[in-house]
This record gives sequence, structure tokens and C-alpha cells, in this order.
Amino acid sequence: MPNSRKVITSPNDHRQYQHITLNNGLAVLLVADPQSTEAAASMAVAVGHFDDPVARPGMAHFLEHMLFLGTKKYPDSGEYSAFINQHGGTNNAWTGTEHTNFFYSINAHQFEASLDRFSQFFIAPLFDAALVDRERHAIESEFSMKLKDDVRRVYQVQKETVNPAHPFSKFSVGNLETLAGDEQTLREELIHFYKQKYSADKMTLCLVAPESLATLATLAQTYFSAILQRKTSRVSYPATPIYQPEQLQTQINIVPLKEQRRIAITFALPALEPFYKHKPLTFISHLIGYEGKGSLLSYLKEQGLANNLSAGGGVNGYNFKDYNISIQLTDRGLNNLKDVIDCTFEYIELIKNTGLNDWRYNERAALLKVAFQFQEQVKALDLASHLSINMHHYDIEDVVFGDYRMNGLNVCDTKALLALMTPTNMRLQLIAPELDTDTQAAWYHSPYQIRKLSNNEIQRWITPNVRSELTLPAPNPFIIDHCVARADKSDGPVPKVVSQENGYRIWHKKDDEFNVPKGHLYLSLDSAHAAASPKHAALTRLYVEMLLDYLTEFTYQAEVAGLSYNIYPHQGGITLHLTGFTGKQESLLSLVIEKARERNFTQKRFDLIKRQILRSWYNHTQAKPISQLFTSLTVTLQKRSFEPARMAEQLEDITLDDLHDHVESFYEKIHLEGLVYGDWLKTEAKKLGGKLSKILSLVTSPSSESSRELIDLSHKGTLLREITTQHQDSSIIVYYQSDVATPENMALFSLLNHTMSSTFFHELRTQKQLGYMVGTGYLPLNRYPGIIFYIQSPNTGPKVLLEAIDEFIADFTYGVLQITNDQWESTKTGLMNQVMEHDPNLKTRSQRYWSSIGNKDFSFNQRESVVAQINQLTRSDLIKFIMKKMRTKHCDRLVLFSTGELHQAQTPLKSDNMILDLRAFKRQAEQFDY
Repeated sequence: MPNSRKVITSPNDHRQYQHITLNNGLAVLLVADPQSTEAAASMAVAVGHFDDPVARPGMAHFLEHMLFLGTKKYPDSGEYSAFINQHGGTNNAWTGTEHTNFFYSINAHQFEASLDRFSQFFIAPLFDAALVDRERHAIESEFSMKLKDDVRRVYQVQKETVNPAHPFSKFSVGNLETLAGDEQTLREELIHFYKQKYSADKMTLCLVAPESLATLATLAQTYFSAILQRKTSRVSYPATPIYQPEQLQTQINIVPLKEQRRIAITFALPALEPFYKHKPLTFISHLIGYEGKGSLLSYLKEQGLANNLSAGGGVNGYNFKDYNISIQLTDRGLNNLKDVIDCTFEYIELIKNTGLNDWRYNERAALLKVAFQFQEQVKALDLASHLSINMHHYDIEDVVFGDYRMNGLNVCDTKALLALMTPTNMRLQLIAPELDTDTQAAWYHSPYQIRKLSNNEIQRWITPNVRSELTLPAPNPFIIDHCVARADKSDGPVPKVVSQENGYRIWHKKDDEFNVPKGHLYLSLDSAHAAASPKHAALTRLYVEMLLDYLTEFTYQAEVAGLSYNIYPHQGGITLHLTGFTGKQESLLSLVIEKARERNFTQKRFDLIKRQILRSWYNHTQAKPISQLFTSLTVTLQKRSFEPARMAEQLEDITLDDLHDHVESFYEKIHLEGLVYGDWLKTEAKKLGGKLSKILSLVTSPSSESSRELIDLSHKGTLLREITTQHQDSSIIVYYQSDVATPENMALFSLLNHTMSSTFFHELRTQKQLGYMVGTGYLPLNRYPGIIFYIQSPNTGPKVLLEAIDEFIADFTYGVLQITNDQWESTKTGLMNQVMEHDPNLKTRSQRYWSSIGNKDFSFNQRESVVAQINQLTRSDLIKFIMKKMRTKHCDRLVLFSTGELHQAQTPLKSDNMILDLRAFKRQAEQFDY
């Protein structure tokens, strides 16, 4: 039955919304989106790991996995994922503390058929006994993959140091130990848990599709009304607090695997949901997290105590909010921790005394108001997932607006929350190497120690005396009270060059579709000195980080006002990307350029930033093995990409003078390529081009574009390269490269990936249980298409993994022969719809245009060309391609692998064709240029 309360929507939102409740109590949000070519559905269930039986940690997570593996109506365990993938969609799920979310997208023409399959998860899942053992091994793989993940290791310490009677203390993921025992018994427990917890009245469903609201209502009724409402299902969580008194006023030392130094100052606050209309905590975080002159972070940086600060993080739930002020410390900050905490309490005191002004609150509210007024659309999948969760937290009319609603400063609530931000209601969580520890956490083995804070420490912080250097932000000059998109139409369907000289080119397109007063400005500066060697690349990265650090204080107010920017290095130089409301965008660009030209780098900040980058690069050896292999793949194949450890080696001895010399050399000869897109007029883009040209002429000479060389794997056979990692899992990436960058080959490689991906995942992950991280991917590098197969495995070493991948490829041709013509055509249609998916917002469109320019697709029609080629491909073409390029023992490909600590005794993966000296290999190899 329809709900009479109307959903509040943005004036810029073309979609229609309707809330209905089915007779079984299922709340459904219908979203009609006539512009979308895809449809999406998301089911959020108010069941999470807080609901796990005490004797079965990980049960909610295990249930989430099992629901994908067949239903009475569709018993094949791989059918659902294969159907979604075949029709150009994607699907996933996650289990949180109090909710589990299942979601997918698909080509809109197949929406009804997909709903039939999806709804059966919640009506008649099979819980096939034959798959119980297999899937608990998948849970074990997922657990194993994160054993050396510091986020999980710290999270587990947090769980062990809260009130053991609170459900947050439960181990959430599960593994073979918690899901051990007889398979039939475990299955019975699983079914009991499902029947006890999964009830229609605890679920919220969101459907998004290019259908009328009436049609969507019929679909919801037809496919989801059979979900049972179980009258006994409403079990509330215990009212017990997350912390007992003795667990406050403590310092918890945790030793990480990665090199990091961080303090989290945590306050125990009540649940946030009752505050959402006024958002007092958002306002408090806005002030604490300020980064301009006089801010807490600015002062800590000046004193050499900290590099970064974030306010407002921390876990939250039905009766708690763990409010974190997280500060990334320098070595000096770690050694002077009490001073850092002094400053934090002084800043909180400053807010309590002089910060609760309407104008400050209204600044933050105005930003959210404008963001909502010009809310940019997101993909159907993201929208469905987000709204299905919001339905559990907000009133129905606020399901879209709730994230933006700030109804005025509620002084009483704000003071009440600030009153809880005291040393007596605090925990300190210190993460750093070489701390004193005396305990090891369960499951993840993280070393930690709990220390009670002394009365002297508590008294020191309880009556702060605010130092004069700490000040609250002045009124923000970048905030726009009123803005509107110009009605001027674009003078063409794609960007055009509006300003061009030797070594310089600016593209422009006025947007006339998304109706937002925003713009995206990309400027790429190419320099031959950017990445000519590992030392040059290290210096360029250092320059970028120094520049970003220096700019923060001057640009923070602009960032707060919705004008953001990023500077990042690439193979040929650096790119500046500005985005935000066009009314003030040019002011921000002028400010960034002016400050960038100053290059006022101090020795103190140089030492700190250099140490930070080195720490990041050295920490790369602690990343997941598969992540290390992905980095090594581009390093192996791109001439101007280098291993983090090699750049770190070069950076160690670099001085501030070296950096200044490098910056000077970098700007000697520059090639600039730019794109201005959004609510910018052509005359404004031309004028901007003239300004940039003038600035460049003062500091540089024109240059040609830097080359981006890619190693050519033709006639090299199967190349192997081993990467040493410190992890119990083994991992592998097998990469096949196209020898030409044509639309035909782009079509072949992308269709091959699309056809293989779900089958590869199902056979090697679900059936063979080789690991949790298993997949294929279409991977173009420097425009050249390619395909990768990857696995991270706790179960076996790289030799077996490569054999499994080879066996899959060898057998796949038979699978292609067995599919019907209708299935083949729908597979192609699914991919074509995916490639041609309508850009949902200005940001996505700008990224596509910028990628086209980078790929030299100056007609901006590469996707259309690729789709035309996909449309012509036959099964025979695909089979011939696999037979010729991928099924011979001597095919050209690159295999990267690492051998896990658990698999050292297995037969190693070896070959006469190993890359043992990467420098020599890259120096001698033939290359593609572009």
C-alpha cells in the first residue's frame, strides 16, 4: 500500500519516488528513472554480526555468502551471478554490524527476470548441504586475506577492549574455527538463524529502473510479497553501554605491521540517529577538522607534531557513537604526545566558549543546502544501495534529503555532546611501532597493551588554558549563497580546442545536460624531467606532496565551500584537477597557481614530508600480495613507472636543494594539455587559456608531449617474474597484451573478459576454493588493450594457480561453443550497454572526456567504434582468438607471482624465461610509444 508521506527531492533530480509497504511488512522505495539504461535493486536487512549467536561468530556473514548459492526456483549455484554478468550488470553484498546489504545492477530490459532470481534469496534459498563446507572455506579465505591488514588488526583490539556484554565485542568475519563442526549441524544452525532473523518487516527494498512507479509497484508486489513476516523476529540488542567505567580513561597501545604513528582521541557518545535533522556532531567535526591558519592541525604542523587530522570518524550503532579525533603524528609528536592532547582539548574548549554561533552553523548548512539543490545523480546501483540503507535510519520523507538536512543550530544538543568530550569520558588509542605491549589480540594477533591514565594526566587536560595561536575560522569568503547554471547551449556534442599554441592546447565544452553550476578543469603539465629515472620520479612525487602540504592552509576554506582540487603525478608529468562551483573556481585556480609558483618549502616540512613518503613506500611491502602484484604489473610494463622500494632508495639521500633544482628543471620545458568542462562559457575558457599561456611563457619554454612507453610483449613467450612478499597467501596475475591499439582488439579483449569473468570466478573461487580474491579484468595500458587473470590464495602456491588458470582457458572454448545464439547475443548486448552506459553526472562525463584526450581519441567516439566492433563479433572470432593468442604453451604473456609463507615447500614455479633483472629487461625490451 502506498505511503502518503512524500519523499523530499532535489530540484535537480529528474527521478520520481514513491514509498509503499507490502502486506508482509516489507518497506519498498520505488524510483522511476526514465533517463537510465540500467536498473538496480538493493535489499537491506536489519541483521548483522551483532545478531551472531555467541557460539557462532561470523554466522550473519556466512549466511550472506550462502544466499548467493542457489534457490529452489534457480538451484544452480552460479546461475544468479552469471545471469547478472551476462546482461551487463554487477552484483555484490556486505555484512555490517547491524545490517546486511545485497545489491545489483543490470540492463533494464532484463530487470523483471533478475528480480525473479533476486527475490528468491529471501523466499526459498536452498542452503545446499554440499556447498556448506566449500563456502566456509571461502569465509576462511576472506579472513586469511586480511590477517596482515592493520585496519582489521586494530579493529580487533578495539573489540577486545570494550564491554564484553556489548555485541560490538563479537568477532565479525568468521573462519573455519568459528564455523567448524559437522556440515549438517552447521546447515541446521544456518537455517534456524535465517528463519529467526530474516523477516520481511526487518527488510527495506529499493528498486531503480526506467519504468513507471505503477509498474515498479507491480514488480515489487509480484516478486517480494511472498517473503515471510516472522512475528517472533523483533529482537532488540541489549541496553548495556559499549564501555564500562574502567574501560574509559585508558590508553591502548597497538603495534601495527605498517610503519605508522597515529593517535585516536575517542569519546563515548550516544547514538546519532535522534540528532540527524540538526546534525550537531557534523557541525562540531566541521570546526575541529578545520585546516586553515589558526586551526588545531595548522598549529600542530607548525610545531612539527602532526601531519594530518580528521574529526568525526569511529564506529557507531544502536546505542553508541565512538567519536574519533584521529591525528597522524610525526616522530616528534609521538615523543610529545601529551602536548598534542593538550592542544586538542584547548581547541575543544575554544569551540565550547566561542564557537556556537548561528553564522558558523549556517555556513555549514548553506554548503549542504547548495549541494542538495544541485545534487548530482549517481549510478542506479549506488543509489539503490544507499537509499535502502537510509530507509533504516531516516523518516521516509528524508530518505534522500536526510544526509543534507541541517535544521538550525540546536545549542542544547551541541553543548550536551561537547560536554561529553572530556578526559573523564575518553580513551586514547595509540598506534606506533615499538610501543610497550603485553597482550596479543585473538584472531589477528595484534600486540597491544591497556594502560590506565593517571590522575595527573586527567587533571592536566580537564581545565585547558587555550593558547593564543589557536583560533576558530573566520567567515568563509568562498561560500556561494546563490548560484545558478547558465542556460547557454553547447556549440557541439564533444569538446573542441579553443586555445592552442606551440606546446599548449586547451579543450572546452559547455555542459547543457546536467544543469549544475559546476565545472571540471584538468591541466596536465608534461615534462621530460618528470620520470626520466627513479630519482626523477621520486623528486616529482616529493614536489607534488610538498605542494599539496603547502597549499592546504591557503585553500582549505575553498575546499570546505565545495571547491576541491587535486594534484597528482603521472608517467609524463603532473596533473591538476579542479572541480566545484564555477562562480569561484577561477579564484581558486589563481590562488593555487600563485602559491605553487612561490614554492616556499621549509626544511622542517621537507624533512617531515620526505619521511612520510618513505614510510608509505616502505609500507608497500606490507600490502596484500595481490595489491603488490598489481603495482608490479605497471612497473614491469611501463618504462616510466618504478617500484616503490627503488624510488625510496633514491629519495633517502635527496636534499631540499635537490628538490629546488628538480622543480627548476621540471619547468624548463613544458607541454600543457587542458580541458575545461561544465558551466564554463567558451569565451571564459579562451580567456583562461590566454592567462595560462602568459603564465607559462614567464617560467617555461614550450615542449612536445612526453612519451609514455609500454613494453611490447610480442614474441617473448611466457615471461615470469617473482615478487617477494611477506604474507601467508600466494598470489598470481597472468596478463595478455594486444599488439595493436585498434577498436577491433579493444572489442575482442573486453568481450573476452565479459564472457569469462563470472565463469572464472565461479569455477576457481566457488568450486575449486582457490581463494577469496579471484577474478578477471579488462586492462588497457597506455591505450593497448589487455586482459588479466588474478588469484590470491591461502590454499596453494603459484604453480598450481597457474595450472588452474591455464586449464580454465583451455576448457573455456568448449563453454563458448555450448552457449546458444540467444545467450551469445544477450552477452554482447549486455557488454555494449555497459560500454555505452549513460554518464550519470558531470564528474563521470568529465572523466570520460579527459580519458579520451589522454588516449588521443580526439573525435571522442572510441566507445562507439568499440561497440560497433563488439556487435560484429561471432563466437567463432572469440574461439579463434583464444586458440591463437592464449591456448599455446608458448603464447606471449606476463606472469607475476608471489609464493606465500605457507607454500614454500610446494614445487616452485620456474622457467628459463624469468625476469631476474627488471632494469636490464626494460632497457633492452622493445616498446610501444604514444
